[in-house]
Amino acid sequence: MPYYVYILTNKSNTLYVGMTNNIKRRIQEHRTKKNHFTIKYNINKLIYYQEFQDLLSATNTEKKIKGWTRKKKIQLIKSINPEFKDLLCGI
Repeated sequence: MPYYVYILTNKSNTLYVGMTNNIKRRIQEHRTKKNHFTIKYNINKLIYYQEFQDLLSATNTEKKIKGWTRKKKIQLIKSINPEFKDLLCGI
């Protein structure tokens, strides 16, 4: 079963880093406001994701990215999605 680390954003460019084993379902949960952070900040646009084959790798990567500066997270996002397009359609 694949696992995903993902980054979401909003109109104000607030960043949210998460991890899931079902990215389509999880993004839909964010969009329907089932998470307190996403309710408060209206986080709803998938701008980065990475797939992993095991939970440990995904968890370690999520923790690593959460510890990064905003600048480093932006560099990661721009490396695969320079225009910050919503990537959910491509999954």
